[in-house]
Amino acid sequence: MNKTVIVTGASSGIGFAVAEAYLKRGYNVVGNARTIERLKAAADKLGNPANFVLVPGDISKPETAKALFERAVAAFGKVDILINNAGIFIAKPVTDYTEQDLDELLNTNLKGVFYPSQQAAAHMGANKSGHIVNITASIAMQPTAKVPALLPILIKGGLNNATRGLAIELAASNVKVNAVAPGIIATPMHSEDEATQAFFRTLAPTGTFGVTDDVVNAVLYLTESSFTTGTILPVDGGGSAGTW
Repeated sequence: MNKTVIVTGASSGIGFAVAEAYLKRGYNVVGNARTIERLKAAADKLGNPANFVLVPGDISKPETAKALFERAVAAFGKVDILINNAGIFIAKPVTDYTEQDLDELLNTNLKGVFYPSQQAAAHMGANKSGHIVNITASIAMQPTAKVPALLPILIKGGLNNATRGLAIELAASNVKVNAVAPGIIATPMHSEDEATQAFFRTLAPTGTFGVTDDVVNAVLYLTESSFTTGTILPVDGGGSAGTW
């Protein structure tokens, strides 16, 4: 039986690339995005494969997480992998953050990981197997004065530690929990303005920024490993290696 993967934020960027990679490997993929229109557009780009199930909904809501697992089990029998990819990034000086900024970041970046992970822990724990991978951020491992971003650092840094905590909690159930912490990755989230691109290149010692395949390869390594858990894997051109 082919394995089944749930990917949140699957309609664009890193999530789309991850979904595409698993589909090419013959996996079943259950994709989530906020709207069915975005998911249908993604499915069209992928050629509308029969093993790509669309589950729209606000991932910060527990009912959406529950629906993802229910639809996956109904269609494919069980869930083997959860990729908590949905996320937003709001960078600004600490004094400029608003209550709305905080609410949006907490909803997507915190609740949007917690509720699917809670469902995964119950489902995978009962099956005594599974992988959970959280997409966090390398800036939470090594902040930089070039990008003030206290709230993403606060939340993504917490998720990095939570990844370790959940890995320990689920180890006896043979469920692996890891994270990939990207630096600047070329996705639709980022401006293609030349000045902005030049600035992005200053955020890593390599003087470059990554592409979605860099993150995909890290995700695939983690979900294909049987002896890696509790790991935060930076994909950031050395940006988290230390101050430089």
